[in-house]
Amino acid sequence: DQISILRQFCCKLSESFFNRDTLVVAKELLGKTLARKICGKEIRAIITETEAYDGLKDKASHASRGKTARNEPMFGRSGRWYVYFTYGMHWMLNVVTREAGYPAAVLIRGVVCEDGQNLDGPAKLTKFLKINKAMNGKAAVPASGLWVEDDGLKIGDRHIIKSPRVGVDYAGRAWAWKRWNFRLNRHGFIPKL
Repeated sequence: DQISILRQFCCKLSESFFNRDTLVVAKELLGKTLARKICGKEIRAIITETEAYDGLKDKASHASRGKTARNEPMFGRSGRWYVYFTYGMHWMLNVVTREAGYPAAVLIRGVVCEDGQNLDGPAKLTKFLKINKAMNGKAAVPASGLWVEDDGLKIGDRHIIKSPRVGVDYAGRAWAWKRWNFRLNRHGFIPKL
């Protein structure tokens, strides 16, 4: 159950990783590496916080009101980016999970960059990684310029904190209080890239 680093291999996560239960994907994304190619340079950051949004019944999900032009990527194939604008100023980065037709995604809320910079908050990470609507609907693969890698970092349950999702009080207590926010314990070990 302890965290160990096995950097003997690195693999890019495929669609099959994301085509699973949304809560499992949200939890297993912790410790994975978010990679971004900007102007020929690759930037890497370890994912430290995620949040799950699962299905039409989830009142905190954009999909709860049905399919729209905005949330259409959530209804598509897994392993695609769902990027939306909020509060008239911030881009939010989500990766689609589950099978096509079932609207679900994981919001990436926080990362630690190669230089040790902690980007705690989804708006900070999209600004730093220059992510905007241009990524919306694209596959999470190197060809798109934004993908996720598994460097072999293993995260034990004791290093994960589960808590209610952030800023979803509008969904009502039953949905707002679901402990679908996952983050690495700040007192635990967060490795360097």
